[in-house]
Amino acid sequence: MKKQVLKTIMIATAVAISGTAMAQVEIGLRAGANFSNVTWKDANGKKVDTKLNPGWHAGVTFDIPIADEFYVQPGALFSTKGFKTTDAASALGATYNGTYKETASYIEVPVNFLYKPELGEGKLLLGAGPYVAYGLGGKWKYDAVATSGGSTATNSSDGQLEFKNDTKDASDNKSIYGKPFDAGANLLVGYEFANKLSFQLNGQLGLVNIAPNVNGQKPDGKFKNSAFGISVGYKF
Repeated sequence: MKKQVLKTIMIATAVAISGTAMAQVEIGLRAGANFSNVTWKDANGKKVDTKLNPGWHAGVTFDIPIADEFYVQPGALFSTKGFKTTDAASALGATYNGTYKETASYIEVPVNFLYKPELGEGKLLLGAGPYVAYGLGGKWKYDAVATSGGSTATNSSDGQLEFKNDTKDASDNKSIYGKPFDAGANLLVGYEFANKLSFQLNGQLGLVNIAPNVNGQKPDGKFKNSAFGISVGYKF
């Protein structure tokens, strides 16, 4: 699977390079904030309550013209994804609140199809397309606050995340986020000013169940990435 992902990345890069040689390609930088989450169902089909986890993305894009006002835009981005969960309890005047967070790092290759009609002094940006991504690692963190009798105690712990296709290959000191290969769909809308500065809203829906196998057996649960965010870009 790793070889397949690397091959996909190489093909997307080759498309961008060949496009540069044949057409007036606009090379751009893009960076912004992610607000990611997951769709998580356990082995019994029960949905796990998760919350948004803020992160970021940054990378390079290539706008390759294919027709009047239409473009193909491959890119290569570093992106963080993940989720939060919370738990709370109270009894006999004591309270407990905990927050668990996983932040996973990915190399992501989107290939969007853009419609860029002129609007005012700039251009409207409308786009959609697939993406593939490969997980590199990440971190988890747990913060807890307990109060009782007017006193407060806090506790924090953290560690590393890793990506594995099967739980039997997990490292003793790391937690598994999911399988390394991910793929899904993108949506974007934005505006590009005459000075080549642009702003856009991004939406992303993971279509691959990245829940790892359990000792060689296909998982009964489901675990899929999702995210939305805002980006600032600049074309050269």
